[in-house]
Amino acid sequence: MEKLVNDFSFGLFFWQIIIFVLLLILLRKYAWKPILNAVNEREEGIKNALDSAEKAKLEMQNLQADNEKLLQEARAEREVMMKEAREIKAKMISDAKEEAKAEADKTIAQAQAAIESEKKSAIAELKQQVAELSLEIAEKVVKHELSDKDKQLKLVDEMLGDAKLN
Repeated sequence: MEKLVNDFSFGLFFWQIIIFVLLLILLRKYAWKPILNAVNEREEGIKNALDSAEKAKLEMQNLQADNEKLLQEARAEREVMMKEAREIKAKMISDAKEEAKAEADKTIAQAQAAIESEKKSAIAELKQQVAELSLEIAEKVVKHELSDKDKQLKLVDEMLGDAKLN
């Protein structure tokens, strides 16, 4: 029985090794290749995903740099525009002041000319009124003086006497 157990053990061991070798061959042919291919594909997929992530990261950095550059350019352009706007504002204010001063000077000159014209007109009218009044006064004085005949004769004699002397 011992021999049978030893033969059985050896036979069982032999068949187990053959089955194991066959199983290894079958696994290698049908299972390991697909498993290794799946693992390699998975590894390749992960590698591609990491490369894509790295490219995306670089693109994001480039976009951020471009955005920062654009932002700086926009700020510089805004400053230039603000400076130009301030200069235009100052020029407009200066021009408005100059125009207002010129208009005020023109108005003052016109007012002075009008005043001078009115003054001359008033002086001329006053002279005319003074002359008229003087004539009226002289007329009244002469009428009063010449109302008496003796006075008239005496005045004529004085005038003739004055005329002979000259």
